[in-house]
Amino acid sequence: MAIAKTRNMLIDVARKLFARMGVENTTMNDIAQASQKGRRTLYTYFNNKSEVYQAVVETEIEGMIEALQDVVAKKMPADEKLLLFFYTRFDAVKKVVVRNGTLKAYFFRDIWRVQNVRKSFDRKEIQIIKQILEQGISEGTFEMPDVQLTSEILHHALKGLEVPYIRGHIRSSRILTGPKRENIAYLILEGIKKKTKPEDVL
Repeated sequence: MAIAKTRNMLIDVARKLFARMGVENTTMNDIAQASQKGRRTLYTYFNNKSEVYQAVVETEIEGMIEALQDVVAKKMPADEKLLLFFYTRFDAVKKVVVRNGTLKAYFFRDIWRVQNVRKSFDRKEIQIIKQILEQGISEGTFEMPDVQLTSEILHHALKGLEVPYIRGHIRSSRILTGPKRENIAYLILEGIKKKTKPEDVL
């Protein structure tokens, strides 16, 4: 327990330094001094700065995944849950960008360059979306010929919004409030909502 606590503290100290000074400008000595644990303790957990940075990235990704998994666990209709999933994801992106201080967009964009971590996130996110879609099918809310493919398409649509969102071309205030929410709801749901057939009305 103490080992995990120390490691997590070192990761958080490193994240703050990376955010303030940039990854390239931060040294292992900087991390050791800021943590007040010394080089020996730091090198007990990490062999080099790349490993520290990898751990920082993984921690940020894990936080996003936990937020999305919390959405799946909620007791609510699938169509509402899918929209909440999208909004939660935008909020999680915003939190990571704001959390990382002056580095902001550069830091968050660099997270996605760590491919093995990104792949892990992608797989988990697709699975979460698939769970929501399957719930919607079982409730009679959604219909689609291929759940897996639809999950992947929705995932890639979200992924495609990351860079314009991070660069400020799409602002959270425009996505997460009022009429914009309704527009997103229309774009997302109209393609997969089960259509009412004439005989269903009778």
